Amino acid sequence: MTDQQLFDPYAQDEEQDGGRPRQDLPARLVVEADGGSRGNPGHAGYGALVRDPDTGRILVEKAAYIGKASNNVAEYSGLVSGLELARELNPQAAVHVKMDSKLVVEQMSGRWQIKHADMRVLAAKARKVLDPRRVTYEWIPRERNKDADRLSNEAMDAGMAGVDWKPRGAAASPSKASGASPATHDAPVQEAPRRVGRLHHVEVWTNDLPAADASLGWLLERLGFPRKESWKDGVSFGSEEFYVVLESGPDIAAGGHDRRRAGVNHLAFRAGTRADVDLMARRAASHGWTLLFADRHPFAGGPDHYAAYLENAEGFEVELVAD
Repeated sequence: MTDQQLFDPYAQDEEQDGGRPRQDLPARLVVEADGGSRGNPGHAGYGALVRDPDTGRILVEKAAYIGKASNNVAEYSGLVSGLELARELNPQAAVHVKMDSKLVVEQMSGRWQIKHADMRVLAAKARKVLDPRRVTYEWIPRERNKDADRLSNEAMDAGMAGVDWKPRGAAASPSKASGASPATHDAPVQEAPRRVGRLHHVEVWTNDLPAADASLGWLLERLGFPRKESWKDGVSFGSEEFYVVLESGPDIAAGGHDRRRAGVNHLAFRAGTRADVDLMARRAASHGWTLLFADRHPFAGGPDHYAAYLENAEGFEVELVAD
């Protein structure tokens, strides 16, 4: 098995039975999985991990970029990968799957129909990995699925940068016939990739947080930035790797926003194909956005630059760029 992070679940009990490593992995395992798409469909990736339910320790994790796909296909791909990881650790274990995708949980539990052809294929694949009678499903809020969300965003970041996903502090361990084994503390550790210079987050101050959430928040979620945290005067979208904050409060100076003043003019996002850009621009009209430079749309940025320039009621501008 390649491109996965292995952990040692028995660091304190490694030497037993005459010095042989202990192999009796838990009879119950928890799978946490997630997937995302920046553009929906757009650049997509998934993350999956297996956790010991008794100790809470992560036993193995994996992430992968899957090219252009929808959020739902990415989430199903994460489920399949998580079940495969659990099977490699202990083929006889009872597995409890936790995901923040209501769609996947309800469909795999048999309560909702699976209408999309790609998802039917992936659902059938998931059912073949392990005996469905030994797998249960639970929906959890997004904030309780942070590890899988982090992995899926790492996969998308790597894929969009044209590099392979590498686990943070991955341990190089010999693989067995099953393809998975806990790493030992003596294994060499790869150096984590440097992230210096990457944007950490962008903070947008607003006089009207509910309106900004309804327009900017809606757009961010459509672009693949999941709602992350909320508090009295703010809300954030994205992951630990990169996120966007919308914030209001008493510290904001009077006068309102004017994108033509000195400072940041607008935010630009990759939004998928030209058809994706057109569709999102049309839908944005129902969420507080108007089209800028309509007489030159969609080439307001030049004959070789296909994009939609949008402005909301508070004057914030975003640019949706086609691949």
